[in-house]
Amino acid sequence: MQKSYLQLNSNRKSTMQGKKIWLIWVSLIMRFVYTLTIFFSLQAAGQKGKSIIDSFWVYGDIKVTIDKPSDFSAFRKAIVVFYALPNGNTTEQTMGKKMQPGDDWHFDIQHIKAQTSFIRQQLKNKNFIVVYLENSYKSWPAWKQKHSGYRDTIPRLIDSVSSVFSKRKQVYLNGHSGGGSFIFGYLAGVKIIPKYVKRISFLDSNYGYDSSYYTKIKNWLLRNSDAALNVFAYNDSVALYNGKSVVSATGGTWYRSHLMLKDMEDHFSFHHSTTDSMKIARSKGNKIQFFLKYNLNKGIYHTQQVELNGFIHSVLCGTKYDSQRYRYYSIRAYSEFIE
Repeated sequence: MQKSYLQLNSNRKSTMQGKKIWLIWVSLIMRFVYTLTIFFSLQAAGQKGKSIIDSFWVYGDIKVTIDKPSDFSAFRKAIVVFYALPNGNTTEQTMGKKMQPGDDWHFDIQHIKAQTSFIRQQLKNKNFIVVYLENSYKSWPAWKQKHSGYRDTIPRLIDSVSSVFSKRKQVYLNGHSGGGSFIFGYLAGVKIIPKYVKRISFLDSNYGYDSSYYTKIKNWLLRNSDAALNVFAYNDSVALYNGKSVVSATGGTWYRSHLMLKDMEDHFSFHHSTTDSMKIARSKGNKIQFFLKYNLNKGIYHTQQVELNGFIHSVLCGTKYDSQRYRYYSIRAYSEFIE
């Protein structure tokens, strides 16, 4: 009887050891396959080990392009920035590139990919992911006019894509020019802005703001201690193109930003300061920040607010990395990263 028990026990130990060896082999094979997947993704994307680019279409006319760091780790917190493209630009143009003779000028006005690489140098302990959002109309206002159900579609898109990366995700909503219309579409579609949305940045893109959005934004800021709102604009109300006004007195981001600031001042106190080129309004703890550029020569400074480290500042302002190794509206701090 005892002999049988010892033999049974020995067989169990042998079986358990066999299972452990099998699990080790499975683990090694999975790591190998995962490494190969990353390798071939990098080769296909041509990113030279810097990032992994994936692109696909959803809902028939929305192009989603994901720029993920090549050293992505499931054990690190993920910051997922949804960048809604400006009117008239493709994803490739928005990413930017080193200019060659004959290249379209749109490739040299945003450089979001190079600015992303700069940010990753600062946020080394996080997975910093940028999701470019384009549509077949090259205009988010036009896309919304074609899709009456955008209030459901946009939040569902944000939630679905961001959930892929981490349960501990942090979502940043960001956009330039007509991309602001996408952000307002999201705000219109949610009853309460979710806690995982940590930052909303309008890069000269809040054309669609009116006071109906204020309560939802205010409640989000008050409920979440780490929520941040950033607004960038210039005085487009006096801007001229070929001698004609670019926008009406109330139709541009200058007017809309002042309207938003006025609404915010009902519940938040601000410190106001000025530089030689802009006025800045900051709430306590830099939770809310407005960067409003003067326009003394009636010029057009729409894209410069992105190009001159604007995307970097929209992500890092108010953090410990604010203005570290860069200055907003100054020389490009990311030139070495332009591919």
